[in-house]
Amino acid sequence: MVHHIANNWVNAELSEKHRALCGFAEKITSTPHKINLSDLIPLKKHGFSDLAIHDEVQIIGYFNYINRVADALGVMPESFTHSWELSVPYESSLKQHSNDK
Repeated sequence: MVHHIANNWVNAELSEKHRALCGFAEKITSTPHKINLSDLIPLKKHGFSDLAIHDEVQIIGYFNYINRVADALGVMPESFTHSWELSVPYESSLKQHSNDK
């Protein structure tokens, strides 16, 4: 499950609440300049409080920041992260997951 979320959350089996959070995280990551108040509506609809949204923005922003710093400096991932890699090719996992539906 972690592999599906990390590599393609859109096709992962997530609750609507978690899907809203992933969509928000993706927008903050890819187009932060396009975030506006209407992006908070799905989060609020699924019960996220202002404090929870604040915390999510801080966490998402921090991960984006630290990944960009690490990428820019050529930092190699620590060895324990290799166990998080997909055990099957990405395309195969998507095909298998789409057949499950």
